[in-house]
Amino acid sequence: MNKNNIQFWILAALIGIGGACITAGCIRCNTNHAAEQPSLQRITERGTLIVGTTGDYRPLSYRETDGTYWGFDIEMAQKIADRIGVRIEFVSTSWPTLTEDVLTEPQLFDMAIGGITITEARRATMRMSDGYLANGKTILCRVADTALYHTLADINRQEVRVMVNPGGLNERFARDSLPYATLIVYPRNEEIPSQVAEGNADVMITEITEVPWYVQNDTRLAAPLINKPFTHGEIGVLMQTGQDDLLRLVDDLIADMKSDSTLFLLHQRYGLVYEYD
Repeated sequence: MNKNNIQFWILAALIGIGGACITAGCIRCNTNHAAEQPSLQRITERGTLIVGTTGDYRPLSYRETDGTYWGFDIEMAQKIADRIGVRIEFVSTSWPTLTEDVLTEPQLFDMAIGGITITEARRATMRMSDGYLANGKTILCRVADTALYHTLADINRQEVRVMVNPGGLNERFARDSLPYATLIVYPRNEEIPSQVAEGNADVMITEITEVPWYVQNDTRLAAPLINKPFTHGEIGVLMQTGQDDLLRLVDDLIADMKSDSTLFLLHQRYGLVYEYD
């Protein structure tokens, strides 16, 4: 083989290797581009906003036996999907697994909604929208026991059976604030009010967003401290970091709903507290 032939084959080999590298590089670039693709573009191309919700929190997020969802937060999620211009799909999450489900890769859903309190702990690892619903810890008890509970101290006694759902802020609050009460962790949040009404527990630790519905729908129940919540906070939308475009859209929608009274009217329809006195 002469010198010219040797140079030709060396050049061909280098071109082949370079081409392979360029192709691989393009594949990596495309993969990275897909991973970094803005959330709204990804959602729009999919045609569906996927929303995680517990479905056990009347009147914010509740899943009926036929699989349909209803509630204040379900309507909020639908308004977000409408603003993006896509359909909506709800998938199940739970209070004990909420953080894990939000952070899971690949994502299980684009965002989570349904009575999720804004906390610094959540903001440290995830993103939360602006608040759109006033929130605070309170109690649900039997009407006959209304006069017994005026303060946390009245509840923080061994003879008082306090029932909470597992894994959420209600359980954490009860453990921190009611160390002497008899704590009962019950797996199904939506069944706890009836457990209290039937005498299987004395008090349910819950939120001011939840108790009005149960008081209105079960004459055995009362919420004597609804106007004096133990804590003050707000509820928002929860999502992974890196979804700033989706977060901005949600915050803009909340701001618009506040300014045109849409949010106030939605609060009224569900009998919820718009803001603290």
